[in-house]
Amino acid sequence: MNAISSIINTLSPEEKRSFISLLKLKNKRTDTKNIELFKLLSTQPTHKNLDLLLYGKPSKGAFHALCKRLHDNLIDFIASKSFERESSEEMEVLKLLLASRIFYEQRQYKIALKTIKKAEVKAKTHEFFNILHEIYYTKIQYAHVDEKTLLESLIKKFKSNQLLLRQEENLNLFYASIQDSLIKKNNTQTIKDLLSKFEISVTQDLTFRSLFKILEITNQAGNINRNFHSVFPFIENTYQSIEKKKLLRKKHLFYHIQILYYVANSYFRNIDFISAEKYLDLMKEQMEEQRNKYHKRFFSQYTLLKALNLNYSGNYQLAISLLENFDYQKHKDQTLYILDLKLSLIVFYFQQSRFKEALKIYTELHHSDTWYIEKTGIIWVIKKNLIEILLHIELNNIDLIESRIKSFRKKHNTHLQHRNEHRVLEFLSLTSYYYYNKSSIKTAEFTNKIQHLLIKNNTDQEDIFTMSFYAWLKASVSKTNLYETTLQIIQQSKHSN
Repeated sequence: MNAISSIINTLSPEEKRSFISLLKLKNKRTDTKNIELFKLLSTQPTHKNLDLLLYGKPSKGAFHALCKRLHDNLIDFIASKSFERESSEEMEVLKLLLASRIFYEQRQYKIALKTIKKAEVKAKTHEFFNILHEIYYTKIQYAHVDEKTLLESLIKKFKSNQLLLRQEENLNLFYASIQDSLIKKNNTQTIKDLLSKFEISVTQDLTFRSLFKILEITNQAGNINRNFHSVFPFIENTYQSIEKKKLLRKKHLFYHIQILYYVANSYFRNIDFISAEKYLDLMKEQMEEQRNKYHKRFFSQYTLLKALNLNYSGNYQLAISLLENFDYQKHKDQTLYILDLKLSLIVFYFQQSRFKEALKIYTELHHSDTWYIEKTGIIWVIKKNLIEILLHIELNNIDLIESRIKSFRKKHNTHLQHRNEHRVLEFLSLTSYYYYNKSSIKTAEFTNKIQHLLIKNNTDQEDIFTMSFYAWLKASVSKTNLYETTLQIIQQSKHSN
């Protein structure tokens, strides 16, 4: 029962309506209870004795059989939807391959050869090595039906593709290993060791698609560890190697755009705002390629990084204007980036002492923290909860400050302790101490305490967002402008590199 309810929870309202329509078409009898059960599990997943509700009497056997059929129908429905969303190019090649096999079996050799040739060309273009393996296997199997076919040439192609398929398999093993390793230890040497382990050459084997996957993983690891510095040399050098393969750019436009975003993000996180801007411009150029094919898909994340880069390079007016004029409704389907954009605007307002405007946007984030963790991850929620506490402190909402601090500790203490993120809890303790002891704090002594507890010994590896929170504490104690203090700390970190 829990399994069925969990599956139903993955469906959108539109998908639920579509599934009910499908059941109506399948049902041959009017007394079938599957739609009724589906609706009950959608609204009352924990209700006991559902068999009584459905049949009016205990019917465990019939109810179990009904649940089994509903479960199987849900799996079929989700699988069908998944196929619909699959890469259209890949599905097209598979259809051509399957059609050619049917033509071969029916001895329609001329059309079979023409169809499988078309499948081969498309599979090569898109580097579908696993499908090419099946294509060459089929062509070898039926090589005898065409006197023009050279078996040795086919076998050579088959073996060459096997090497490419093996390389792709090694890359998949590399992706899994690097994802596990970078969470624990985020640095360039880890990546190099794993590349060597799986016999992968950066210059020969990596394409835009494979580089995208690596950068996606390193970016995720950087977000978790908030350490973008240790993998930066690899990202920079690898992109320069791949970038020379100009012919691959048009073929892998989607991946190229995403890579440019990750490279720009890496420069931003490493406080090289000029280089970040350069790659953002390149990203925008590629978004406009092929008649703006991917412009809408990437515009939200481009805007987010553009605004962040503007804000932390001293152009807060342009950053705020960019986010105020963003069409949130048009891009509402990109939940993660929409939430990042709103949280960034809250922070920008906060840095300019526009606290009421910041709180107004914050109140629009009306979902539960559990919902936000599912959509964005726990780090985003921690930042959201921290900025809320700081907003209430600045607005002197006395009745809310203490409850929010207690709530934060209750929600996040275990996670932060497990991740060795003691500095977040220390920041909160210092913030609380500062708020309740403003009049008795000796500025120099307290500032030194902040410096000692919150700043790493290697300041060149400090995360830009961590520095922003530290800047608020320092500006509050020293009575300086928050935004100017933030930029000053960031520049100091940059010059210490």
